[in-house]
Amino acid sequence: MNWYVLYVKPQSEKKVASALEKLGVKVFCPTLEEVRVWSDRKKKIQVPLFKSYVFVCLPNTERQQVFAVPGVVRYLFWLGKPAVVRDEEIAAIQDWLSDEAVADVQVRTYTPGTEVKIAAGHFKGQKGIVQEVGRKRLKMVIKSLGVIVEARLKDLVK
Repeated sequence: MNWYVLYVKPQSEKKVASALEKLGVKVFCPTLEEVRVWSDRKKKIQVPLFKSYVFVCLPNTERQQVFAVPGVVRYLFWLGKPAVVRDEEIAAIQDWLSDEAVADVQVRTYTPGTEVKIAAGHFKGQKGIVQEVGRKRLKMVIKSLGVIVEARLKDLVK
């Protein structure tokens, strides 16, 4: 089974993921906690990391079943074929989001860079395109998604 990327209607990522899970589809919809401010209150909410994208893991022969869910628009294609995300990339995103040292994550559009193999840290052994590495910032391109993931790291030394 492969991980595929679904393009869904804006602001329906969590609803689509929930409906797909009810159909028995393995789903990954990475979210971040944000504080939203209204005139009378502040509230912590979960927002999708990748706007309008949901990852699904299913056999190629069963890809059509996702269109039974309202909000699913189409599969994301890469070089004329449905975009396939490797298990290692999904695991890396999950590890990164669960790492308490990551304080802020932003996703930006893909720009070409140099391909490297990361030697240490949570991404050890992962292939990616590194845009910038600093004391408090890390940028890494996940090729199969065509995005740059940027993280601001917390100061671990007090």
